[in-house]
Amino acid sequence: MSAEALTDEQVRRRELASFLRSRRERISPEQAGLPPTGRRRTPGLRREEVAHLAGMGVTWYTWLEQGRDIKVSEQVLDAIAATLRLDPYERAHLYTLAGHPEPPVERDSAAIPRAVLVMVRRLEPIPAAVINARFDLLAFNRTYERLVGGVDDLPPEDRNWLVLMFTSPRWRARILDWEDAAARLVGRFRAGMAAHAAESGWKGLVRRLRQESPDFGRLWERHEVRGPENFTKHFLHPEVGLLTLDYTQLSFGERSGMKLATYTPVDEESWAKVRLLQESVETGEVSGR
Repeated sequence: MSAEALTDEQVRRRELASFLRSRRERISPEQAGLPPTGRRRTPGLRREEVAHLAGMGVTWYTWLEQGRDIKVSEQVLDAIAATLRLDPYERAHLYTLAGHPEPPVERDSAAIPRAVLVMVRRLEPIPAAVINARFDLLAFNRTYERLVGGVDDLPPEDRNWLVLMFTSPRWRARILDWEDAAARLVGRFRAGMAAHAAESGWKGLVRRLRQESPDFGRLWERHEVRGPENFTKHFLHPEVGLLTLDYTQLSFGERSGMKLATYTPVDEESWAKVRLLQESVETGEVSGR
């Protein structure tokens, strides 16, 4: 059958099959907790190994990878997602391709290696956060929360740098060079979206921002793209005043899409102020400027 003759449903099943194969081939037996078995003819896990780890029949899983017209439950999809170690957006993509409503995206720290979480905490008083390719805020230390303010109180769907940049008056008020920062962020997001253009999570975020923020729509229409940059940021905190911080971004690898963002004070005055922010975590208030 030619590509032109395929129905939307057939295209979706083919995409599901390709997606499952690609995710299966990137997971080693050791990563999945299986004993080493010597040399393998193909990379990653075998189909029967995925089926066993997910608690489903080999034939049923094979049919999924063959693009057969079968239905699977959300429980089965969750088991497959856990076995293949999908991140929240890969999991949502799996649901969409399988014909299920996209599940709520979990932006907690469950998918982040424990060593990374320890590092983020130990970096204090330097504000630090972990983001993914879509700029969802996955983890952060207390000083970071005090710097930007109110992240703990946000629902998961709002813990995203673009959402905060364009819809949070508190966030906007604390970033002195807001216009430049917003343009940089939109340019980086547009560059990253090239690899995720068909994914509903990315398209949904653009749709939401265009509806809620004329400023985002204006910058989005410029079609500017930006690469990762390290630069100096200026924050005006309502309690400690002006902070000048060097923003640095460290990648954990293209496959994970996660990055560590740190904000290092550039002078003694800013160092003193981030220490005040750190101390306020203990006392519940900032003791002075």
